Amino acid sequence: MKVVRFSDFGPPHEVCECVDVDEPDAPGADEALVEVVCFPINPVDMLSIAGEYAVRPPLPANPGSEGVARVVTAGAEVTHVKPGDLVLLLGRENWMQRKVVKGAELLKLPEGIDVRQAAMLKINPATALLMLERYVDLKAGDWVIQDAANSGVGLNLIRIARDKGLRTVNVVRRESLIAPLMEIGADVVVVDGPDLADRVRTATLGGDIRLAVDAIAGPICNRLADCLGEGGVMVNYGLLSGKPCEVSPFNVTFRGIVLTGFWLVKHLGAMSLAEKEALYADLGGRVASGALHVDVEAVYGMDDIRNALAHAGREARSGKILVAPNGPV
Repeated sequence: MKVVRFSDFGPPHEVCECVDVDEPDAPGADEALVEVVCFPINPVDMLSIAGEYAVRPPLPANPGSEGVARVVTAGAEVTHVKPGDLVLLLGRENWMQRKVVKGAELLKLPEGIDVRQAAMLKINPATALLMLERYVDLKAGDWVIQDAANSGVGLNLIRIARDKGLRTVNVVRRESLIAPLMEIGADVVVVDGPDLADRVRTATLGGDIRLAVDAIAGPICNRLADCLGEGGVMVNYGLLSGKPCEVSPFNVTFRGIVLTGFWLVKHLGAMSLAEKEALYADLGGRVASGALHVDVEAVYGMDDIRNALAHAGREARSGKILVAPNGPV
């Protein structure tokens, strides 16, 4: 059986390799043996392999924050899934052909769901949906602003917000991104700059923006804060700049801007299995209806993991990079 492994932290396309290991043992009563169908290369994976994420795993390590699989066999106590079911993998270490997992770490997906879209369901769509729902009581017609709008989370946020009747302001770094984001439902797309707040006020006709979503940190946080109305909330979920979140005392003290953080691991950890099933049933329904969709630029075999990682690390891409460890999908 093949797995992806890294023994040192560093550039993912340099330190990862595809290696042969023994087949997994038979599952216990509360476990299932699954065959991994497809997984995406997520920024979380890239940061973890580089040793720059919140937790450094002991080495050697098997990466893989998400993916979908087929159940091969299930223990007697695993009753919510059965052999042949397509399942969402809630645990980690998924970059391998087969694995034994606890039944509680599997969620059944509806038959007929797009396997490629399902492979990307765990992190980015859930992050976007929960950030839209957990911090500010937003109503149809309300405005939300985000940076890194062309990221996986950003694209999902645009589509989910549109489905909810919310309006989005999307901050990007290149003018070439404006048209593609408008095509998928963005209401306003602006290129970042020192006069961001003025241009956003003009574009929204002075709309009261109550929620800002930040993936970058650093100075852009204060530019987003300037765009918020009094008492607005900024949620940071990423560290793409590698810098601390910077919000001025004026915005915090005199305008009451609140800065908080989002980490999906904590939110999922606090949910019951029924709550997780409801969350992903919601997201799966949005995929099935066509409201939620992320473009895929390429699908690689697992033997070609280094080229897949190098491709995922390119700044200018038109979609996600997926890997199919057991054949084409």
